[in-house]
Amino acid sequence: MRRIFILLVILAISAALLLALWIFYGREISSFSDRYWTVETQSVPIHSISYEGSGSGGILILNEISLSLNEVSPGLSLSIGSTKDNQLALASSGKVFAFGPLTSTAENSGERLATLLSAGDQASLATRHSVLSWPTPLDLNFMTGQSPSWKRHIYYEFRWKKSTGANLELLWRYEQFFYPHNGWASGFMTRQGSTGLIRIDINE
Repeated sequence: MRRIFILLVILAISAALLLALWIFYGREISSFSDRYWTVETQSVPIHSISYEGSGSGGILILNEISLSLNEVSPGLSLSIGSTKDNQLALASSGKVFAFGPLTSTAENSGERLATLLSAGDQASLATRHSVLSWPTPLDLNFMTGQSPSWKRHIYYEFRWKKSTGANLELLWRYEQFFYPHNGWASGFMTRQGSTGLIRIDINE
């Protein structure tokens, strides 16, 4: 009986430690897991792309989906604008990726530039989320009285492959909140230092 009692105490302590670990370090554990495994929920072809901004930061609009360029991971740099031959292009770390000729419409003026998918090019936007979510019992919202009980990361991966063989990959990471009565909320929640554009890959 005594051995059983000691075993139960050990199991209870272990469970409490694991729960505490998951509560305080769940985000980090989930992020580590995301490096190897995420769940894809949607992938849509991209036919048009436009940019609103002054060349640094701003918003990238894929079809009708807006993704922010204002939150960028440390070490990443990018600029967007028109090239000498009048193409919409993205530049990062000394490399330039041209999306295509600017559409000849009035919207290509000032701080808005747009182009369409060129013949032979392939572009898509995939949405994925973490396999592991983490509990948030310590999150309190005194304004609305509603706090998320779980969180997970959600990723937006944009790929554009030119007919010439050049490739561009952009990856955004945000947080998604789960509310007991409403389910998973919008996947564009931000957290300073861990969300936003986290990867830029250009292969010329």
